[in-house]
Amino acid sequence: MITNLRELLLQRAARLQERPALTAPDWGTLSYTQFRNRVEGVALGLLAQSPPPEAVGCATGTPWDWVAEVAAAASGLVWNPSGATLAPEAQGGSQFNEEAGRDPYHERGHHLGEGTPFQGGLTQGELLGRLKAFNRQLGWDHETQVSLPLARLAEPPVRAGLWCALYAGAHVVLEPPSAGRSREDGLIQGFWGSSGGL
Repeated sequence: MITNLRELLLQRAARLQERPALTAPDWGTLSYTQFRNRVEGVALGLLAQSPPPEAVGCATGTPWDWVAEVAAAASGLVWNPSGATLAPEAQGGSQFNEEAGRDPYHERGHHLGEGTPFQGGLTQGELLGRLKAFNRQLGWDHETQVSLPLARLAEPPVRAGLWCALYAGAHVVLEPPSAGRSREDGLIQGFWGSSGGL
């Protein structure tokens, strides 16, 4: 049974390996294995900082925002758009996959659980519960392709769509602004509830 968001990432990567996880402009298509590697590279950069930030945010308007959010969760850090901004060097630069973050990353993994805070008063266990409930409604699985607007990554319905897709093992396609409004993001209204959709 999955009890935290790092376990969700690891399980999806282990089960789906070379299946497509994320397609984005300038990135092409990442498999679940490649997506996990990119997330962990950012996580190592975050945890190499001394001390690591307590809360992390990233609002570049690029796919790095989604990778950073999953990396924060996998590191047991709180996701907060007004938290410490992810340094550009951690986004594929000199801090990406920083070796000094490896031991802290693995150590933190032993302490992650259902009660680990995630964002806006929502714990990782509570988020997993919502994902399970919404996945039943949506019916998404590893055969599902979800199109979401890249320019709106910070908006609560789009973030909910990203998390629901990861939970389902679906393939997310981040579309440029010229692609128009996604059909799927309207289905995820109300996901964040009283947490305010941070």
